[in-house]
Amino acid sequence: MQAKGYLIFHLNLAFSSIEAEKRADVIQQCYEPLLDLIEKTGIPMGIELTGWTLKQIEQIDPKWIKRFKNLLNNGCCELIGSGYCQIIGPLVPYTVNVWNQKLGLLEYQRILGLRPNIALVNEMAYSCGLVELYAQLGYQGFTMDRDNVRLALGIDHLPLSAVPTHAKGMSDSVLPVLWADSILFQKMQHYAHGDNGLDQYLSYLNKRLNNGDTLLPIYCNDAEVFDYRPGRFKEERATHPDGEWNRIENLLNVVSRTTGLEWISPSTALQINNQCIDRIESRLTSGLCPVPVKKQKKYNIARWAVTGRNDLWLNSLCHRIAKSLETSGNENPSDWRELCELWASDFRTHITNKRWNNVQKQLKSCLIKHDLKTYWGDEFKFVHSLDRLETVIGQYGAATISLENEGIFLKIVTPKVQVILNLRRGLTIHRLSFISHDLKPCIGTIPHGYFSSIQLGADFYSGGVIIELPNERTRITDLEQIVPAFSLLDNDSLEIHATIPTFMGDIIKTVCISLNEERVTLRYAFPNWKRPIGSLRLGIMTLLPEFFNHSFSLSCANGGKKEEIFNFDSKMALNHSKASSTIVSSTTGLGATQGDILLSHQKNNIQFSWNPGQCAVMPMIQHENGLSRIYFSMLETDETSKESSLIGSFALNISGSKKQKM
Repeated sequence: MQAKGYLIFHLNLAFSSIEAEKRADVIQQCYEPLLDLIEKTGIPMGIELTGWTLKQIEQIDPKWIKRFKNLLNNGCCELIGSGYCQIIGPLVPYTVNVWNQKLGLLEYQRILGLRPNIALVNEMAYSCGLVELYAQLGYQGFTMDRDNVRLALGIDHLPLSAVPTHAKGMSDSVLPVLWADSILFQKMQHYAHGDNGLDQYLSYLNKRLNNGDTLLPIYCNDAEVFDYRPGRFKEERATHPDGEWNRIENLLNVVSRTTGLEWISPSTALQINNQCIDRIESRLTSGLCPVPVKKQKKYNIARWAVTGRNDLWLNSLCHRIAKSLETSGNENPSDWRELCELWASDFRTHITNKRWNNVQKQLKSCLIKHDLKTYWGDEFKFVHSLDRLETVIGQYGAATISLENEGIFLKIVTPKVQVILNLRRGLTIHRLSFISHDLKPCIGTIPHGYFSSIQLGADFYSGGVIIELPNERTRITDLEQIVPAFSLLDNDSLEIHATIPTFMGDIIKTVCISLNEERVTLRYAFPNWKRPIGSLRLGIMTLLPEFFNHSFSLSCANGGKKEEIFNFDSKMALNHSKASSTIVSSTTGLGATQGDILLSHQKNNIQFSWNPGQCAVMPMIQHENGLSRIYFSMLETDETSKESSLIGSFALNISGSKKQKM
């Protein structure tokens, strides 16, 4: 088959570092030349833009809309959809994802008189739950980054022919995939900017053609980076004096003349994939990478979850609004449109001071309108009538309390739960057992010396806090000797309180043990803390090998209607919490958009749950060399990170149960 190529340009007037008053310049310098390029080359390119961006262009430059519409109607280019706003699907609840797509389709229809057949995954942040979403709304396929899916599936060493042609959702939905290619689009950018010459570009392209690539995504990325600089970085260079859109035109013409590449529309490329003889259907995620994104490894889901100026604060309060709208049965499109705008990804990366101040005001105004509290996190209720350790030994309500191992461990036994806490290590969990598991410990501490390798020569606690501050070259933990205080709440639960001082401020920690249910709750507060640049991981759970036997399944929703299931066994090795570089503190994580994770092993379940409207943490998994841990991150670092005055509180529920019979 003759090699074929396609082009998709991503238009985004909400670009994080572009001020509102500069949007007319972007249209003139980037979007107008793009339409010129389509007319001059005759290549049926795809143009992707959100409904919000389309509406902004309509207000600023209606002539551009008219011209774009004419090109669409004449088949000279093609509309690619992405929703009303550029939101990160695996980080928002399913209902918000549905509204975002529906509102986007309405704008496409209103302004352009048509709807797209192909969806582009925003920021190429993908989860299997998005397949059902796109299928439900009538998309015939979607565009996703191929390189990181290959990594997620462990097939990056195999030829491109091994890559799935169709993506499976969590139910019966299957859609063909139109692949994007990070290296290819970056090569074209490098040529346009003058970083590579024409010979270099053609050498790489011919290499790909000689390797048998017959369907090439020549470009699938931003339009705002040609003849314009968005201002993301201080070191951004000047635009090329020859004109970068001129250089792209020249490049495409040379490619047409010298390589024999046939230019096709994105829809034609999707159709080829859909009708291929060697059809491969597969889910596109794995435990190694549950949420693939675009480009190199410095990009991962943490970028929009827990970095930036304060992604966690934005996401938590957006969750709060979403829950309120859904619970009240609100079907007002303007309210959901406002929420989608607040969830836009560009508020979470290189946003300017001016835009950051504006979005804070907009978010607080939205909370007030819906009669929701603007305070982030739960206000910690400090109990004043606390009992001391020596007065609670023995029977304390429905709990039996004792000291073990020279007073190091505090043992609490209720009719449903047994917990052993380490008083010398900040109330970390030494052993946690549930009655439904026959009181076999499932979570706890793996002691120093358990592993033979010196690389694992440490104590691996549960329930702790680890804060790493690279600029300060220091680490903060809660692993200090504490003096516990106790309280009974309505004969329903026992609370154990501790205060751990650090140079950043006090960590207030509470272990709440239900007296009637299989539930333990860990609460963490950081009063008067300034949000630093670094990582903050807490509620760290160490899975005991004796219980899990180095294998388990994990399920959670990542923006979809149904939960996604990831299986882990002794042959796998992964660590989401491992730094990608000296600047980027993690590799990936989970969306967990319903605020829960279910671990299953044989007949036993362990559920971790939290309120994302209080604190929308990002869970991460470590599973390597016999060590399995779950981390809950409130903060990671990358090049978008900035200090902030806000750091919230977090409450994690841990529950045990037997697996339900199918």
